Amino acid sequence: MVNKVLKNIRGQLIVSCQALEDEPLHSSFIMSRMAVAAERGGAKGIRANSVSDINAIKELVSLPVIGIIKRDYPDSDIYITATKREVNELLTTSAEIIALDATQRKRPGNEKLSDLITQIHEGQRLVMADVSTLDEARAAESAGCDIISTTLAGYTPYSKKTEGPDFDLLQAIHQTVRIPVIMEGRVEEPQDVEKGRKKGAFAVVVGSIITRPQLITEKYVEAMKR
Repeated sequence: MVNKVLKNIRGQLIVSCQALEDEPLHSSFIMSRMAVAAERGGAKGIRANSVSDINAIKELVSLPVIGIIKRDYPDSDIYITATKREVNELLTTSAEIIALDATQRKRPGNEKLSDLITQIHEGQRLVMADVSTLDEARAAESAGCDIISTTLAGYTPYSKKTEGPDFDLLQAIHQTVRIPVIMEGRVEEPQDVEKGRKKGAFAVVVGSIITRPQLITEKYVEAMKR
């Protein structure tokens, strides 16, 4: 399974089809149709949030899915597949990859990243580590993760914040670890994808600029004001 899944997404575009509860497109049906549109456009993978969205998407597309569950906890800033509870829920789906926050921050209930990685591997899925720094990428590889993603670069208090993707971090991780590195986060232009591939991205995840029209509209509204 490992070789087949990675082979399918290597050098390809992955589209993140997500809408949170307070967003106008929040609906498993709508996200599944977003996934169909992405597949028809040539995407070779989908990133999706929640069991219901993943199941709906899997009914309509044949692409590999990176599954996550976003859930807030009062004792931690981590909210992407934060605990064993979320992993258990994701293992009821057919998502081939489970992504989780692999930053250095404390997990809810002081759970350990290593335990979640073991749990995912026992469920015969790949583990994708969402990180924000090079040290976190190193630690994730050492802990047994199968894929690194730059998803959280600039979203932790201690990581560098950039206008677009953090290409320097992407390149540094690519040159340091042996496992695939996916570029994700603030990818807004086709040129970002091209540059990411040149910097060593195994694949690229694009999200908001494709699937969150309210944010896209806000950018144009701000441009009108200027």
